[in-house]
Amino acid sequence: MTAAANRPDWAAKYEIAVVDARAASRRAGITFRHVTLTAVFAFAAGMILASLSGFHEWMPALLRGTWMTLKITFFGCILAVVFAFLAAFGKMSTTTLSVPLGKRRLSLRPLRWLAIAYIEVFRGTSALVQLFWLFFVLPFWGITLDAFTTGVLAMGLNVGAYGAEVVRGAIQAVPRGQWEAATALNMGYWTKMRRIIVPQAALAMIPPWGNLFIELLKATALVSLITITDLTFAAYQLNQTALKSVEIFSLVLIMYFFISQGISWLTHSAERHFAHGLARGRG
Repeated sequence: MTAAANRPDWAAKYEIAVVDARAASRRAGITFRHVTLTAVFAFAAGMILASLSGFHEWMPALLRGTWMTLKITFFGCILAVVFAFLAAFGKMSTTTLSVPLGKRRLSLRPLRWLAIAYIEVFRGTSALVQLFWLFFVLPFWGITLDAFTTGVLAMGLNVGAYGAEVVRGAIQAVPRGQWEAATALNMGYWTKMRRIIVPQAALAMIPPWGNLFIELLKATALVSLITITDLTFAAYQLNQTALKSVEIFSLVLIMYFFISQGISWLTHSAERHFAHGLARGRG
């Protein structure tokens, strides 16, 4: 008789799958090859670009634009995560508000309705329209935001709406036994989320969030339409004077590629960190 055969039926309900070490090693190998290929490509691209006649004259303006793009991406990502968690917990909320309606009382869920409205509006409308609405329409109501704040807010709100479904799906995918085990330990709702549910759900959230962060990076090109000199707008201005469309926009294409590869590497690293932490906690 094996130990598994003597295990009672209820134990399987609370069992957590152990991370396969060999699978994790294979993933690490894939990541190493990915980084190596990126480095080789970077070296080759750098040698080609260095041979361009106007490379040294273009780079200062492009690097300033890159710095602006990175700032908008960084703060936009933070804001997107915050909005996503708020909307996800709002959509899962069971808080009800009882409203008298004649001889009866109507039960409403305002947090859930508000979260659903935010998710559907910002997923169902254009990011460009949202950006213009925040920059040009809000001043009519006495709310004026500078261009940088507007760009960060628009990117965060738009991507946060998509991320809310990622967060909600990952949390609800945690095995039911984990919820029941935390309840059996007399944990409150937020303690349960912080110590049991969200750490397990985070591992499933990371890959989709990596994709969303890269989408946010690419969407930052829209902020050039509200007077922000980001990487795309800096390239456009250079092209107006140098008239080197192929060289300038090829260079910008490569710069966006390397930034996105950096985001991809960070998400892979975070995924390995969480996988290792969960494996150690389950061991």
